[in-house]
Amino acid sequence: MPDATADRQFEADNTVDRVGVDGLLSELDEYAIEQALQLREKRADEEVTVTALCVGPEKAVDAVRKALQMGADRAVHVLDDAIAGSDYIATSLVLAKAIEKIGADNGPADLIVCGMASTDASGSVVPAMLAERLSLPQVTLASVVETQGDQVRIKRDNEGSTEVIGATMPIVLSVTDQTGEARYPSFKGIMAAKKKPMETLSLADLGIEPDQVGLSVAWSQVADTTPRPPRTAGEIVTDEDGSGAVALAGFLASKKFI
Repeated sequence: MPDATADRQFEADNTVDRVGVDGLLSELDEYAIEQALQLREKRADEEVTVTALCVGPEKAVDAVRKALQMGADRAVHVLDDAIAGSDYIATSLVLAKAIEKIGADNGPADLIVCGMASTDASGSVVPAMLAERLSLPQVTLASVVETQGDQVRIKRDNEGSTEVIGATMPIVLSVTDQTGEARYPSFKGIMAAKKKPMETLSLADLGIEPDQVGLSVAWSQVADTTPRPPRTAGEIVTDEDGSGAVALAGFLASKKFI
C-alpha cells in the first residue's frame, strides 16, 4: 500500500498517485502474515509454505520484501501498468487468478489470509469477493483465530456481542488488528529474505486481458478532487486585562462550540 503517512497526491484522472510515494506493507496486512506464520509454526511437523502475494506498482516490491523478512517463504508480485485505477472487483479478479496460478504451480492453498481492509479506501470487501471467485467459504473479520488440523474457529467482535464461527479448510480468512501484534523482522530474517524466491507476474501470465481491469472498467470513479487548503495560524486569546475569558467564550460561541 502507499505510505499512509505520506502527502497524498492525485493523478490527472483523479486516481491516487501510487508511484510517487513509497510502497509499504500495510499494518493491517502484517496481522494476516503473522497469523499465517503462527499457523506454520503450529504445524511444524508438516511441510507448510507461506506465500506473500501483492498486486501493485514497482515500489510495491518493498511490501512483499518485508513479508519475506518477517518469515514468509516466497513472494509473488503482480506487476502490470494496465492494473492502475482498478476497483475492488478488478483487484479481486487479479488476486484470484494469481492464487489459481500459484496453486497450479505449487499445489492449492489450504488457507488464504487477508488483512481486514486497505489503509487507503478501507473497503473490507476484497476478501469476500475473492472467496466468491475461488468458490471457497469466507470467514472474515476475525479478532481471534484458532486452528486444529483443517478446522478453523474464529471470534468476530460486533457491537455488544461476539460471534464464534467455525469452518473447514480450504477457506478465505480475513483478520483484524485485534489478532495479536505482528512480529518485527529480525536481522537474521532480513538477511535470509535476500535468498528467498520472488516471482513477478503480468496480466498475460494470469490470462487476464488488459480491458478487464483498470480505471476504464471500474464501477466507480472519482469525478473531481480539491486540494486541502494550507493550514492557517490559529487565533490567540490573550488575558492581559482580565477579559480573556470573555474573548474565549465569544470565540467558542462564534464557532458554535457553545
